[in-house]
Amino acid sequence: MTKMKETLFSKTKGLLLVHHLAPLIMGFMVLADAKVNEVSSFPNCRNGSAAFYVLGDSSVDCGDNTLFYPLIHSYLSLYSCNGSDGSTLIPHLLAEKMGMQNILPFYSQNGSINGIQRGLNFGSAHATIMNHGSQSYQSVNQQLRQVFDSLQLLQLQLSEDRALSFIKSSIFYLSFGKDDFIELLLQNASGTAKQISTDQEFAHILADQMIHVIRNLYAMNVRRIICMGILPLGCTPRVLLNQYNSTSQPHDDDDDVARGCVEEINAHVMEYNRELREQISELHVELPDAQLLFCDVYQGLSEIINNPQQYGFEDVKTACCGLGMYGAEVGCLSKDMACDKEASHVWWDLYNPTKAVNSLLADSAWSSNPLPICRPMNIQEFFTASV
Repeated sequence: MTKMKETLFSKTKGLLLVHHLAPLIMGFMVLADAKVNEVSSFPNCRNGSAAFYVLGDSSVDCGDNTLFYPLIHSYLSLYSCNGSDGSTLIPHLLAEKMGMQNILPFYSQNGSINGIQRGLNFGSAHATIMNHGSQSYQSVNQQLRQVFDSLQLLQLQLSEDRALSFIKSSIFYLSFGKDDFIELLLQNASGTAKQISTDQEFAHILADQMIHVIRNLYAMNVRRIICMGILPLGCTPRVLLNQYNSTSQPHDDDDDVARGCVEEINAHVMEYNRELREQISELHVELPDAQLLFCDVYQGLSEIINNPQQYGFEDVKTACCGLGMYGAEVGCLSKDMACDKEASHVWWDLYNPTKAVNSLLADSAWSSNPLPICRPMNIQEFFTASV
C-alpha cells in the first residue's frame, strides 16, 4: 500500500510540474522557431491601457484556473460560481466595461506573445497570501512567479522600450485574503472569532504581505494596480451555521444570527481592510509614479446586506446553492441544487456572493454608482487617467 501511495504521489508531482511549466515551454518554442514580428498595436488596448491582469483567490476564479479543483475543494463547493469566471466575478465584469474581454486563465493559454498581450487571469480558487500548509496549491508567491515569467517573455519578444511601455500601461488587479480567513475558520471547530482572537496580528501580517506583493510588482515595472478588500465573511452562510452550532443552546434569535452577521469575525476582516487601505495610501508617497487604487467591497456588500430590498434582494442569509440550514451544511455539489430565484439571494454558496451582488459591486467600483467604494477615485476614472 505504501509503495502504491509513493508511486501515485510521484506521478501527481510530475503532472503538476508539467502543467505549471507547459505555458512557459510553449513560449520558448515560439522563440526557438523564429523571433516573432513586433505587433504594431496592442491587441486589447483601450484608452491607453494595454492589458488587464488578474491575481487572486476564489474572488477571481471559479476553479477554471485551479489544478484538480474538484478533488481539493470537494469539502467546500464544486461550483463556487453559477457560470464561468467571465460571466460571474467582479474582475471579469470590470474587464468587460474596459472593453477587454476574454481574459484567459493562465493555464489555458499557450504561452504565445498574443496570449500574454490579451491579458491573463493568474488567480486560483482558494489561493492564499500565507502558506497554511494545507491543500492550497496556488499561493500569491506562485502567481507572482507566473507574472514574472510572462513579463520576461514579453521582454524577449518585444523591444525593450515597447515591453516597458506595455507593462507600465497595463492594469493589475489584486484580490487576496478571503481564503486566508476561510482557511483559518476551517481549522477551528466552531468557526467563531474566539479561536482566532489570540492572534491579534493576523490581519496586520496579511496586509503587510500584500504591500510586499505591490512592491514586487513595482520592481517588475508594473505601475497601475487595483487592490480589493475582503467582503464581510462574518455574514456568509457557513459562518452563520458555525455560529448557530457553536452556541450551547442553538436558536435563531442569537444576536449575531438574527442580524445575519458574526460581528467578531467581521472585525478581523475590517482590520485587514483598514490596514491595507492605510498602507496603500502611504505607498503613494513612497512610489509617486505608481497609480494605486483600493476598493472596499466590505463597505459595498455590508450596505446591500443592511438594506436588501433597496437593492432588489430578499434573502441575505441563505446560500442559493447548498443544503441544510442556511444552505451551508453541504456546499454546491451540482448546479441542479441551486434555488429558482438566484437574483434574490445575496449568497451563491458557502462563502461566495451571487452574480447579482458581484454585478452591483462591479458597477460601484467602476462608476461609484450605486455605492462609492474605491479610493482615491473609481475604476473608470483610474482607467481613463493618463499613464
